[in-house]
Amino acid sequence: MDILVLNGPNLNLLGQREPGIYGTGTYADLCEKIERKAEELGIGVEVFQTNHEGVLVDQIQAALGKFDAIVINPAAYTHTSVAILDAAKAVGLPMVEVHISDVSKREDFRQVSYIRAACCKTITGHGFDGYLEAMEYLAEEM
Repeated sequence: MDILVLNGPNLNLLGQREPGIYGTGTYADLCEKIERKAEELGIGVEVFQTNHEGVLVDQIQAALGKFDAIVINPAAYTHTSVAILDAAKAVGLPMVEVHISDVSKREDFRQVSYIRAACCKTITGHGFDGYLEAMEYLAEEM
């Protein structure tokens, strides 16, 4: 199994971006944890981050035929992007939505998730471990 892990805007600033919400681990720390987990599970993984909505759409489209599943944290685009949802629905790959913070306990606008309609599971509020849980779920269920 090969999994694509997609991260949206501002996640490259982990460790310095609102550490009270997102913790002190850096984006490099997150990537390292994901790669170690993939090795442990015996699966392939590619991790990608962008601040640009269209690039996320391109990555989702390019995943078809290359990856078996996607773990996605669209970050702020979770709450605004029909384009990302449409791309996810178009490729039809199993997808898990992940959020480092517990978005259910945050601002009202964060209660809307467009991408959720294309996902088989959502994991929120488990920090970096949410990504690992998503990978385990996909490795076991798909």
